[in-house]
Amino acid sequence: QYLMMMMMHMTFFWGKNTEILFSRWPGTRTGMYVLALVFIFVLSLLVEWLSHCKLVKPGSKNLEAGVIQTFMHAIRVGLAYLVMLAVMSFNVGVLLVAIAGHGVGFFLFGSRAFKKTETLPYEKHTDLPSLVFFSYISSLRMPINNRI
Repeated sequence: QYLMMMMMHMTFFWGKNTEILFSRWPGTRTGMYVLALVFIFVLSLLVEWLSHCKLVKPGSKNLEAGVIQTFMHAIRVGLAYLVMLAVMSFNVGVLLVAIAGHGVGFFLFGSRAFKKTETLPYEKHTDLPSLVFFSYISSLRMPINNRI
């Protein structure tokens, strides 16, 4: 009977009767659905915080810094995968809170809105963090006459 109620959606839908990340969670109760949305929002916010925080202190040993960076990267990727899997529930509410969490997280931790120091004109900076794919493509820098 429960299996008939909780069908896997393959298109986006509105509604509180869904499964997110775990079997029978949040189920059919509105309060649990709201809790699930808050959970996804916080996960998205944490992904942005980990993307922009600086936990390695200047002067740290390379091995120590590398271990910290690797650990934080693994945590960030794990949380990002959880957000991705939640969005794959195809619930529009989950999609919206995931986007909102990333947006608020970037505004708080990645934008210049709350930075104490201004960026100097000669410092290299971008408005958005670089994407791995685009930085790889731009690093190829093929000569114009060799491009097809």
